[in-house]
Amino acid sequence: MSLAETPHLAACPGCVAGPLPAAAQSDAAGDIFHLSLPSIHCAACISTVERGLLGRADVHSARVNLNRKQVTITAAHGTMPEDLIDQLTDLGIEARILDLDALGQDGDREGRALLIRIAIAGFAMMNVMLMSVAVWSGATDATRTLFHWLSAAISLPALGYAAQPFFRHAWTALRVGRLNMDVPISLALILTAAMSLYETAAGGHTAYFDATLSLTCFLLIGRYLDHRCRATARSAAKELAALEVPRILRKTAEGRETINLSQAQVGDPIIVLPGARVPVDGEVIDGVSNIDRALLTGESLPVAANAGVQVSAGEVNLSGPLTIRATAVGEDTSLRRMVTMIDAAESARNRYTALADRAAAIYAPAVHLLALVTFAGWITYTGDFRHSLNIAVAVLIITCPCALGLAVPAVSTAAASRLFRSGLLVKNGTAMERIAETDVVVFDKTGTLTEGQLEVGAIETMPSNTRAIALGLAQSSTHPISRALALGFESLGTKAAILTDVAEHPGKGVSARINGQAVKLGADHFVGAQPEGGHGAWLQIGDDAPVFLPLQATLRKGAEDMVAELRKSGTEMHLISGDTAAATQAVAKALGINHVHAGQSPADKIAYLNRLAESGSKVLMVGDGLNDTGALAAAYASVAPAAAADAARAASDVVMLGDTLAALPELITTSRSAKRRILENFGIAAAYNALVIPFAMAGFVTPLLAAIAMSSSSIVVLLNAMRLQRRRKA
Repeated sequence: MSLAETPHLAACPGCVAGPLPAAAQSDAAGDIFHLSLPSIHCAACISTVERGLLGRADVHSARVNLNRKQVTITAAHGTMPEDLIDQLTDLGIEARILDLDALGQDGDREGRALLIRIAIAGFAMMNVMLMSVAVWSGATDATRTLFHWLSAAISLPALGYAAQPFFRHAWTALRVGRLNMDVPISLALILTAAMSLYETAAGGHTAYFDATLSLTCFLLIGRYLDHRCRATARSAAKELAALEVPRILRKTAEGRETINLSQAQVGDPIIVLPGARVPVDGEVIDGVSNIDRALLTGESLPVAANAGVQVSAGEVNLSGPLTIRATAVGEDTSLRRMVTMIDAAESARNRYTALADRAAAIYAPAVHLLALVTFAGWITYTGDFRHSLNIAVAVLIITCPCALGLAVPAVSTAAASRLFRSGLLVKNGTAMERIAETDVVVFDKTGTLTEGQLEVGAIETMPSNTRAIALGLAQSSTHPISRALALGFESLGTKAAILTDVAEHPGKGVSARINGQAVKLGADHFVGAQPEGGHGAWLQIGDDAPVFLPLQATLRKGAEDMVAELRKSGTEMHLISGDTAAATQAVAKALGINHVHAGQSPADKIAYLNRLAESGSKVLMVGDGLNDTGALAAAYASVAPAAAADAARAASDVVMLGDTLAALPELITTSRSAKRRILENFGIAAAYNALVIPFAMAGFVTPLLAAIAMSSSSIVVLLNAMRLQRRRKA
């Protein structure tokens, strides 16, 4: 198949490139299930879900995305989703089958529900406090008891409704024999309410209904702020999912009909009106318009669309009506595949996540043990049951591991979202962690740092059949020089010859046969020619003398600024190419790169990276050609441009969606910033516990202050993560 005949999905070249993450494959890998987990909210929940599912023999993989409250499961063929839901229910986790066609349509039900509960708790708290003022002002005996009973009548129903999120999550955990962070919170609320009710029934002087409602209100405010921070730093995957069009126009023999997106099939003629989003991947079969791809690829200028042009789901039709023939729908669209890969990157399990999970697993039982020890110590020392219980309740609340559970996922989500908005698709979940540690960037030259344009004047006199053969060979190769040659010949109106036995040889060129005669296009050594000083490729037809096809080498857009930014950050840069020494040195000199190696074969590139690794360097490889695939896979981390060969994009960790290199420094700085934020969050969580736990055990912290402190620590961690979303000033 020629290059012109090869489908090209414009929205997500990285997605089309090759293997999706394990959770996005089907066929041999098994069946894929997406379940909604509305009740999860901490690292302990993630651990419970993943370990519980992976304990089943029929589950191959399970990956939780805390920010989206979903789990993606790869299971053996024949596994029923109901069985997986039952498994999670037995673990105390609410689960539902997720309809991916409804992505982005769920609104903010959780936020609205929390606001209603906050309002009820706050209203009840203010009324109870008014009656508490009367008690504090000197009300005695029957009057005091009456105010206590009135407070109970207001507090208990309000508490039963407002604190439901804590009670429900705690109960689902306890009934299957596990602990989560809502267990100590619920225990604290129940104990303070029960203690207050006992004092009221006994005619005691003190009740804590006002404190119980205040505690509930502040805990709910903390949870709502946590929810809002997550919404502000929401995943790029969710934003992309919102680009899907729920209902579309399908052309019929009678005219057109409106159908649901899930009803669309490959081959359907779909009508896209001006201003509408393209709902599926497809090929334009009728109409002329312009397509806006800015949200998907970062391309600032619209792209012309007419018959034969490939379009992708999520792109915007700007000017005229188009009819497209669907080539991919549903799960197979490049938009949905992009969503899956970003989702995988955000929820990946790096070493920091594993550390947080282990800490949270130890922390939950330690909280209850600490509260019990505190209660035993104080009751032994003072003999005052109420005072000892009050201090134990404060310890239960203040030691909840909320901040620890948020330390990693909040940063991962914010960083992946920022990078996507900068035109960088992170395909591998541990990529940012590895990129943060790199200290050397190795560039390929042709197609990565440079672009090629054919010197048309040099081949205008070439016989038409020769140009046709050259175009056919060029269209059959993914190398940047071949693409440049193809564009140049096409600009002259050349029609490609029909070739057979086409084969691409990495680092050399492409060969084929026409009418039984061998033809080649590629490097000088591939066709047996003497090296030429210029930039270009050699064409050989049969036994004829090779013909040189010259190119003008131009730097890729943003290359100079990118190199300047990396130099400012102290990053060491190398240029490695299969091109001639003269051409490679010219590019290196123009960009100011000192470490230069020319005439390198694919094996030479891998050996060079291995030598750098042996010397202690951690290499970020940036390449685009088929001959760079081995080097991209061998590097510590790797990046490929959107226009790279499919194999190169598949082997890379990150794909640059735009047509400029300017985003590369952003990738490195954001990855390093993300690593710093994670370590800072661990430090915040550790410092918080080291500071407040001794005060709480010593009796200097009330349950209300404990609730404020616990919520504040979580918000500080989230706000620290959200600093990643602030772009650097140009």
